Amino acid sequence: MDELHAKQAPCSAEAEQAVLGAMLIDAACIPVVIEQLRVSDFYFPQNQTIYEAFVRMFLNSLTIDPVTLLESLKEEGKFDESGGRDYLMQLMEMTPTAAHVNEYIRILRDKSLLRQTSEAAGKILESVYSGEGSAKEIVENAERLIYDIREGREIKGLYHIKSVIFDVYSTLDELAQNAGQLPGIPTGVSELDHYITGLKKSDLILMASRPGMGKTSFALNIALNAAKTSKKAVVIFQLEMSRDQLGMRLMSSEALIDSHKLQTGDLNDEEWARLAYASEELSKTNIYIDDNPSLTVADMKSKCRRLGSDLGLIVIDYLQLMQTGHRAENRTTEVSEISRAMKIMAKELNVPVVCCAQLSRAAEQRQDKRPMLSDLRESGAIEQDADIVLFLYREGYYNRDSEEANTAECIVAKNRHGSTGTIKLQWLGQYTSFKSVDLRHEA
Repeated sequence: MDELHAKQAPCSAEAEQAVLGAMLIDAACIPVVIEQLRVSDFYFPQNQTIYEAFVRMFLNSLTIDPVTLLESLKEEGKFDESGGRDYLMQLMEMTPTAAHVNEYIRILRDKSLLRQTSEAAGKILESVYSGEGSAKEIVENAERLIYDIREGREIKGLYHIKSVIFDVYSTLDELAQNAGQLPGIPTGVSELDHYITGLKKSDLILMASRPGMGKTSFALNIALNAAKTSKKAVVIFQLEMSRDQLGMRLMSSEALIDSHKLQTGDLNDEEWARLAYASEELSKTNIYIDDNPSLTVADMKSKCRRLGSDLGLIVIDYLQLMQTGHRAENRTTEVSEISRAMKIMAKELNVPVVCCAQLSRAAEQRQDKRPMLSDLRESGAIEQDADIVLFLYREGYYNRDSEEANTAECIVAKNRHGSTGTIKLQWLGQYTSFKSVDLRHEA
């Protein structure tokens, strides 16, 4: 073990110098390199110092050449740390051409990846021999460390503000290139997208209602639309229904066939044709279903990690059926732990997580039965952890003779990214589906 740690960490001084030399020779290489490398990808301190100066000047839109770079290093008091004028000249002389900068970058990234893997392996071994935590927790942490490396994320706990600013610039650049498009995955309901700007990465979206309001149907509508528009993998964890029941709901909604007729198989020729077309369309999507009723958040996270960068959205139905995998003081504490774990999962996997939940009976006692944040069952932590809270309400559930019996309301009760409000939806009960009111005739 000691012999292993005594070896030098994987690095390539020549590749590091070639990257910096290419940036000095050809200014067009600077944005190419900064887009792909972090300061931590450089192993040698003097190369890190020079690269930090490049990034700092680039972010401030300053002219970058050997003269201005040297001046910047002097102003920062890092002239000696960088090796000075002679070292910069050496970088330019030893770099054969800037045309191969992408190959130099690849070598640097490979070495950096190996160093991160070595660091992660050390942490894993340390946790194994320390005996702290259960075997399941140690394995979960090990899997997270390796996953973070695969996704190109730092496995260290602290991020310098420069790194954060760089990531913000990357995000803004991506948004600028896709001007007019939603920052997140579309829900399929344009007015809802207007409020929440789509399903954004690392967000926990709580969709809650009393039983029978259609929260599962609405979640499936969102999942199906996300799978179609993003072309990413959408994972549905269904803790209440079987995968066959879930599949039947999706087929009913997609084919616009009465769910009762689908369950009995009493279909005419035209409906069989629609069903065949819907089945073909559903098969083209990357929707994955898990109907294991005893899954924990750790289990879900582990399964989703295996999809890697293909993962686009996680849907969980529903919160109150979930377990922590260990004995908790009471159900309120357990739900709080689950809620927090889901938010952490959304951040670690960097995808939106939509979780359905049931509301308490408090609303039933009020004259206006529209849900409120205080109706969230068993834990105020749910409201705290969620970035967005959506409530579903149908007047027709309580009053079948109501003029709005087939109209539903999606209430945006909490929204960290914008305003709150109410959206009218068309409830197509026979198809267990929701549509925007302005699209109710589209079918």
